[in-house]
Amino acid sequence: MSVDRAEEVEGSKSVATAAAAAAAVHYYSVAPGYRLNVRRGPGTQYGIVRVLPEGAQVAIYCQTPGTSVAGPYGTSNIWDNIANGEFVSDAYVLTGSDGYVASRCG
Repeated sequence: MSVDRAEEVEGSKSVATAAAAAAAVHYYSVAPGYRLNVRRGPGTQYGIVRVLPEGAQVAIYCQTPGTSVAGPYGTSNIWDNIANGEFVSDAYVLTGSDGYVASRCG
């Protein structure tokens, strides 16, 4: 096996690993009829980064406790990390669970 062949195999593994990670991401719907504030941290005291439009879906990369919020899916202190430095209250996201559906943010 040549060095060129070994590099090609290693590159294929990286692509396969990235594809598997992307396939593992789950998307969840924001409550119908709501525009959802995206905040810099897990609480209402953090600044708003942007606002998600009605009908948005979000990927949840990890979850963490924060400010308790009452929303259409109950009252929850769980905050969903949807991007680097961006959090939304889980009380506005249809996850099908009252608990954690993703790993805790580290």
